Amino acid sequence: MLTAIIDYESGNLHSAHKAFERMAREGNAGDVVVTADADVVARADRLVLPGDGAFPSCMASLKGHSGIYDAMVEAVEVQGRPFLGICVGMQLMASWGREYEDTKGLGWIEGEVTKITPADPTLKVPHMGWNDLIIDHPHPVFDGIKTGDHTYFVHSYHMAVSDPAERLAHVDYAGDVTAIIGRDTMLGMQFHPEKSQATGLRMIANFLNWRP
Repeated sequence: MLTAIIDYESGNLHSAHKAFERMAREGNAGDVVVTADADVVARADRLVLPGDGAFPSCMASLKGHSGIYDAMVEAVEVQGRPFLGICVGMQLMASWGREYEDTKGLGWIEGEVTKITPADPTLKVPHMGWNDLIIDHPHPVFDGIKTGDHTYFVHSYHMAVSDPAERLAHVDYAGDVTAIIGRDTMLGMQFHPEKSQATGLRMIANFLNWRP
């Protein structure tokens, strides 16, 4: 089995690669590669899309690598390969991003990426640091994970999901902040699983062993 972490010049790839590589090795889940090669993306058994920065620039960079973009869309939409978006990579799954300017997303999860607005004005944005997950719906990615387990966030925008069934988990930051989304063969995590210690590593392992 081959897991491809997509390199479109908009993600923190080193730590993600090490975490996925470690869990693939421990779980006998095949090989993990970081790639900017559309052919590798096309033949990978599962795909990971990281993302750091602003929604418009990340989407522009992804579409600017047209071969990778087309191969990814084909693999996910037509072939039904398991997909995981991380941080802005998750946000790009939305219908629209509202950061700086209106930007059309992949449209895989209906919803909009909007600025976090805590009800408590003393809470800072970006939402940065550890927060406790609140699981909304069961999913294989939560095997061994429970409400109250914490993950590491760094973001100022989050996804307002149109269908509540597609918000799998959230956190409380003086208001609900979407943490995990998913449907069919697609998953997205707003936090960084590679920086979330045992909880994040367990979810990476669960994704690598997920057979939707």
